[in-house]
Amino acid sequence: MINDIKKFLNEEQNPKVVEKLMHKVKGLLTAGEEVEYIAVQNKPIVNLSPDCITLTNKRVIFCRPSNLGLSMNFQDYLWKEIADCHMKEAILGAVFSVKTIKGQLNTLDYLPKVQARKLYQFAQEKEEEMAEYRRQRDLEDKRAAAGGGIVVNANTATNAANEKDKEEDPLIVLQKLKGLLENEIISKEDFESKKEQILSRM
Repeated sequence: MINDIKKFLNEEQNPKVVEKLMHKVKGLLTAGEEVEYIAVQNKPIVNLSPDCITLTNKRVIFCRPSNLGLSMNFQDYLWKEIADCHMKEAILGAVFSVKTIKGQLNTLDYLPKVQARKLYQFAQEKEEEMAEYRRQRDLEDKRAAAGGGIVVNANTATNAANEKDKEEDPLIVLQKLKGLLENEIISKEDFESKKEQILSRM
């Protein structure tokens, strides 16, 4: 197991904490999801079960042990739901915070500065990816909306043109005139006059 977690111990993370966390986080991973980085809280007091942040290629997972480390509370945020990640360095470590596009905020304090910087660096890369993803989605939505409008307008124009063609079709006009004559709405003279006009256009 130690070989599996070596890459997460480059910034002096506690090996025992990382090993325990990896065991639990692996059960949460979805298809194609991989752990990219783990940051472990380092409070100035003795803390046998520190809080951690796990970054995967799909989300940020806040890991907070409870019941003296016997259980773990997880809060996760998909990268596409995150609006902003922020880091603030203090005298004793750094604070890393995540803000979602819906305005939710989650923070973790007392992170070693070097780990917080790594979190921030990775998060900035993901934010850029997600900003581009959202921009592409917006463009696709706008294209779809515009395309839908054009199709509707085109259909309306086509229907109107078809109606006009039907109205101007000489045979249809003659049939209408004959109906008017039969119902005695127009005289025979009017019918003959109109008929000559229509036949001259054919």
